[in-house]
Amino acid sequence: MEYSPIVMDHFLNPRNVGEIEEADGVGMARNLQDGDTVRLSIRVVDDQIEEARFKAQGCVAAIAASSMLTELIEGRSLDEALAITKEGLVQSLGGLPERKVRCSLTGLEALREAIENYRRR
Repeated sequence: MEYSPIVMDHFLNPRNVGEIEEADGVGMARNLQDGDTVRLSIRVVDDQIEEARFKAQGCVAAIAASSMLTELIEGRSLDEALAITKEGLVQSLGGLPERKVRCSLTGLEALREAIENYRRR
């Protein structure tokens, strides 16, 4: 299976791995079809995501997409982060094989959960 150089870079050198202690919002998502799991934590200041960290178990696409997602959302408002689409995420990765696109959604689901978690507090 052929992955883009961007995907391979984020898979081999994932950014923002870990957890934020005393995070403002935490979300967890699982892709039951593939077994991918992503936990995403965010620190929010003045309605902007100041910091994002993730932990993932899964395939190349799930890990790379979660890594890229943390880079895309840092510095954005919560609404701007929620506006990121699967197409936008896949495009930022230089594309994904069609059957791996669903793996990139796990991080987006975890992001939505984290923002909902923050807003409920």
